[in-house]
Amino acid sequence: MRLALAVGLAVLLTACSSSGSSGPDAGETPVLHSPTPTPTETIPPKPPPPPPPRACYRLGYDEALAPTSDRHPSPCERLHTAVTFFVGSYDKALPVDGDAVHRLESTTCPRKFAEFVGGTLDDRRLSMLRTVWFTPTVAQAAKGAHWFECVAIALRGDQTLAFLRLPVLGALGRPISRERYALCGTADPTTAGFEQRICSSPHSWKALRTIAFTPGKYPGQAHVRSAGQQACQDAGRSVASDPLQYRWSYQWPSLQQWQDGQTYGICWAPG
Repeated sequence: MRLALAVGLAVLLTACSSSGSSGPDAGETPVLHSPTPTPTETIPPKPPPPPPPRACYRLGYDEALAPTSDRHPSPCERLHTAVTFFVGSYDKALPVDGDAVHRLESTTCPRKFAEFVGGTLDDRRLSMLRTVWFTPTVAQAAKGAHWFECVAIALRGDQTLAFLRLPVLGALGRPISRERYALCGTADPTTAGFEQRICSSPHSWKALRTIAFTPGKYPGQAHVRSAGQQACQDAGRSVASDPLQYRWSYQWPSLQQWQDGQTYGICWAPG
């Protein structure tokens, strides 16, 4: 009776130990397979946003001449030296540092600048207000940025910027701001001590009018020199306190200035 019980227990244990195991892989750890991942769409990063319109900046002279700017806008209620007046765009297929983009901004910004500051062509030529422009960096353009920014500045001197204390929008159409941003000098323009100055800074001479020439080939120094003599003398007499004793000066364009776009001369007088 005891033997039969032992045999029966052995059979039961054998059955339990072999349950779920069969074939040559019996006893191995089963391999778990993760589900097939769902394909995901790669979303490109957003391109850097363009500058805000009418943004104000506190730029230095060298920063204003750079092709790009990393300055953050400043509140326009605080002192600033630059203000954005137009933001445009170009074909993103074009290289940001290529000739096509440069031609676009160098023609668009002066045209928009004339609309922004107002006044006549002569007013703008007799002003220290200028326009510069910025594009995205090459790295920003690679991320999809394709804007350009037109910015107005005022030169205080040859290599310094003036604070824009009066609004630049329509400035040359208003007598007070036109006078503030006007072109003056530290001395007679024909002397070695002459430097251009904004008229809101200390000065001793003032630009009165321009002598315009037809753009194209440089007509030669003799021609541009003689063309403004009488007109500038008359302009000097018109602002003198004594029409019999007065001083005047004429600054004609050099070949280099002509090639840079200054196709006009300037009449000066003490003031």
